[in-house]
Amino acid sequence: NPAKPSRTHWLGTDAIGRDLLSRVIHGTGVSLKVGFVSVGISLCIGIVLGSLAGFYGGYIDIAISRVIEVMQCFPTFFLILTVIAFVGSSIWTVMVVIGFTTWTGLARMVRGEFLSLKDREFVLAARVLGASDARIIFRHVLPNALAPVFVSATLGVASAILTESTLSYLGLGVQPPESSWGNLI
Repeated sequence: NPAKPSRTHWLGTDAIGRDLLSRVIHGTGVSLKVGFVSVGISLCIGIVLGSLAGFYGGYIDIAISRVIEVMQCFPTFFLILTVIAFVGSSIWTVMVVIGFTTWTGLARMVRGEFLSLKDREFVLAARVLGASDARIIFRHVLPNALAPVFVSATLGVASAILTESTLSYLGLGVQPPESSWGNLI
């Protein structure tokens, strides 16, 4: 029988007698881990594909843009539900699936930044000095393109936490006895 909030259990206890405040605190770490790892995966994929599409253009840009459009035509949440139904539910599966399904917005943003930066004077100066494409991408264009990407990634952490909470609320995310914000609801 759940206990009401008291001096010893500030938020009370659940039906098994576990302290809810300690579970909320522990669930915060789990939910933040899911948010940061999934956004890290999303950032890696989005930055690589977006920079290749924006810097080289042509057929590479067309191919990557079509892959992005195909990924965006599927509803992300239902794609996550489908993959978890086939693979199984664990915290690592949730993180990887969220990361692999949310990279498209970051890739489009990086592509747009690269398209606007690749013809600027500092890039042309690096080309004249004989810099390789890899040096131009990593030393000149990418550092200038990352500011809006990090802002979007910060918002992506919150979105990933909400997705994980929704999955856990439905019983498909983090499994008990592990606690997360979703399965505590």
